[in-house]
Amino acid sequence: MSLIIVASKNPVKIEAARRGFERAFPQRTFTVEGVTVDSGVSDQPRTDNETRLGALNRSGAARAVYPEGDFFVGMEGGVERVKGEWEAFAWMVIMDKAGKIGRGRTGVFVLPAAIGKLLDTGMELGEADDQVFDLSNSKQNTGAVGILTKGMINRTAYYEPAILFALIPWLMPGYYPTA
Repeated sequence: MSLIIVASKNPVKIEAARRGFERAFPQRTFTVEGVTVDSGVSDQPRTDNETRLGALNRSGAARAVYPEGDFFVGMEGGVERVKGEWEAFAWMVIMDKAGKIGRGRTGVFVLPAAIGKLLDTGMELGEADDQVFDLSNSKQNTGAVGILTKGMINRTAYYEPAILFALIPWLMPGYYPTA
């Protein structure tokens, strides 16, 4: 049995990691646990680079706090203004005990102008979603992607392919040597 440490206590992120690992390695069994660690970046990363760094920092911090784990998963959601519109996305960084690292990114979607105006004030995306759509704690539920797709894609399903992308170095180990 392999122990996966997710650098978050958010049940959406823990479930996305579990699903991704189980799908990638159906012959293995996993225990998935969440741990609270700091991302080392803004609470709401506002660039692709800052978001990727936050995910990397989280996976490394989880490894430092919980070294008995086999895999350490950092997930960071971010936004970035592109050509006058706010876009949302997330980065996943997975590392193992040996130091191998894999990275994957979700798809990108454009946020409504009403949310963009709140992001312009410095508000985090989850808070902006809650305010615009009159919800509470949506980031630990369907997230912006679930709200905007009317539930067709929830946050767990949105993150799962990026987890699989980040697992490619373990799926194709001969092409991705250990760091």
